[in-house]
Amino acid sequence: MNDSATGAGGGGADAAGAVGEVTGLAGPAAGAGDGTRAVRAGLPEPVKHEPTLPGPVFAAHFHLPGDPTGPYTYGRDENPTWTLLERAVGELEAPGRDGAQTLVFASGMAAISAVLFSQLRTGDVCVLPDDGYQALPLVRAQLEAYGIEVRTAPTGGDAQLDVLDGARLLWIETPSNPGLDVCDIRQLAEAAHARGALVAVDNTLATPLGQRPLEFGADFTVASGTKQLTGHGDVLLGYVVGRDAEAMAAVRRWRKIAGAIPGPMEAWLAHRSIATLQMRVDRQSATALAVANALRERPEVAGLRYPGLPDDPSHEVAARQMRRFGCVVSFTLPTRLRADRFLEALRLVDDATSFGGVRSTAERRGRWGGDAVPEGFIRLSVGAEDPEDLVADLLRALDESAA
Repeated sequence: MNDSATGAGGGGADAAGAVGEVTGLAGPAAGAGDGTRAVRAGLPEPVKHEPTLPGPVFAAHFHLPGDPTGPYTYGRDENPTWTLLERAVGELEAPGRDGAQTLVFASGMAAISAVLFSQLRTGDVCVLPDDGYQALPLVRAQLEAYGIEVRTAPTGGDAQLDVLDGARLLWIETPSNPGLDVCDIRQLAEAAHARGALVAVDNTLATPLGQRPLEFGADFTVASGTKQLTGHGDVLLGYVVGRDAEAMAAVRRWRKIAGAIPGPMEAWLAHRSIATLQMRVDRQSATALAVANALRERPEVAGLRYPGLPDDPSHEVAARQMRRFGCVVSFTLPTRLRADRFLEALRLVDDATSFGGVRSTAERRGRWGGDAVPEGFIRLSVGAEDPEDLVADLLRALDESAA
């Protein structure tokens, strides 16, 4: 499972490497701000009469006379639309890191699976958070079915440090979903590397404008682009950015074997959406803080969490490594019935799963099972509505749900 060979059948290792070195791409300057970087990321050099962002390339195969050289051979291996998107994501997650490589996937879970199942083999030890994304227990079961030992510990308090000995890979999720605990990426990465372990960080909730895990020593940064990266609730996407060429060759091979590739239209939509990432993240983060401050005044609200609150248990660590604190606020209402009534009373917030979209969403997270949360636990994803309108809607729904 740790073989890094790409294999035959189109787009071998040399071709794949060439994609990462495509010339004629006009990225932002090294010292550019986040907004400039997001708007310019991954764009090709301008060509007269051509669009600034080329449209999606729909191709299962490419003209390929003679020997199979060059970056584009077969649609499961590479696509020009992916190339531009991968360049864009890499410029956000790893600016100035010329050796970093980026791969896009059909979903966040495809990206997570690619890292775990390409880097681990039978007999290895993997450390996961026990309070992370809801699908991680399913991942654990599959890893264990392959003879991989899985250990878990909470995100908060850097508790994963206690179970690192002998591990091959440490998986971090910070902030955690849905509890919003934060761990010290640098401390965990240094401890893991001292023990010979690789480190992967799920950066979905933070986005690359909130934190860049590779800068704190992580080997991989992984995320669901379905969420705030694209931000419109109309794309399923994932990505992996890694610092080591050999490790990323194994991830690439897994993508080839599993066929977990994004469609060109999804890749194009994602690249288009990244242009507004900085504006969306700034607006949503500021509004999330306003919402959290309003909710803390309500007596029926318990367990309020938002890393941007100065008195949040994770704020001190978050402030050291995060530049923005995200769009998700979590809290608990007294009962399941009260939570359901609250959600029904909302007018500007959709009762839906996922997070990061321009339209606010909320859900009673316990309805899915699998998360260790109270029945009245609410995960609220703050959108781009006017802060005053959103706060007023939330407070009104709290009042109405009390009746």
